[in-house]
Amino acid sequence: MVRWAVFWLILFVVLAGFEFATVALTSIWFASGALLAFLLALANVPLPFQWTAFIALSLVLLFFTRPIAVKHFNTKRTATNIDAMVGRLAKVTKDINNIDETGSALLGGQPWTARSLHDDEVIKAGTEVTVMKIEGAKLIVKPVEGATSAK
Repeated sequence: MVRWAVFWLILFVVLAGFEFATVALTSIWFASGALLAFLLALANVPLPFQWTAFIALSLVLLFFTRPIAVKHFNTKRTATNIDAMVGRLAKVTKDINNIDETGSALLGGQPWTARSLHDDEVIKAGTEVTVMKIEGAKLIVKPVEGATSAK
């Protein structure tokens, strides 16, 4: 049983070392399984149970914690040109009316189809608006505080 404990310990060290070297969340799950199998080998648990524990823990951690870890560690998101437009000011060039599906605005010198953030709101031409989001090729906007718009 001692030689299996050595095997699991070496496997743990190799996998943990690989994980620390790459920081890619590729082998940490299996390193955890190897650590559990190492502890079971030290307790003289039969080899089939060591393998079962190694595989089971590795897969459970992989499938249940990897999505959480990836979401937590993948916070860096490169903004695209479209993302950079959110929050900018635009000028309404044609009345925005979501019910009639009409409206346009000028943003950075470029004409865009525009819709109001609120369906029941009509925004008159000449109103200054803030871009709240982009949906396809449409600006979703709301009037700047104090701007005049008709409801």
